[in-house]
Amino acid sequence: MRSRILRTRANQLASQPISAPRRVAELGFTLIEIMAVVVIIGLLAGLVGVNVRNSIMKARVKTTRTQINSIENALELYRMDHARYPTTEQGLEALVRAPSSQPVPRDYPPGGYMKGDKMPTDPWGTPYGYENPGQHNSNSFDLWSLGGDSQPGGAEINSDIGNWTQSQ
Repeated sequence: MRSRILRTRANQLASQPISAPRRVAELGFTLIEIMAVVVIIGLLAGLVGVNVRNSIMKARVKTTRTQINSIENALELYRMDHARYPTTEQGLEALVRAPSSQPVPRDYPPGGYMKGDKMPTDPWGTPYGYENPGQHNSNSFDLWSLGGDSQPGGAEINSDIGNWTQSQ
């Protein structure tokens, strides 16, 4: 009985027409399909690229504010140890190595007040500005970054960031 069922099934399969193999053109994508995918990927990359750039710029501003706070703390430690802030001429370098110009601080700590042997620059690679007494903070000091354009003034991302400006 089993052999009869197998023969019947074999006869049925043999009587069905064999389909022709698919043409080569039917196996791939058309040029229009490929172009549509490329356009979609381009649009997505453009949207993501703009958002990433804006996020990077905002992160640089936040990093600058954090570094300014850190330098302010080091300046306060300097003042507590020496009863005054470094002069404008001594600058921020007085936080990493003992100043040689007057007034020379006594008992300068080994290693200074900031980690490393040089002052950090802002996220755009520009040194921070320092003035004592400050024009904006007449009872202490002004500490600032020139922002994204490395020029005084500017607007939005290129504006100066100082210890007298509001957090954004």
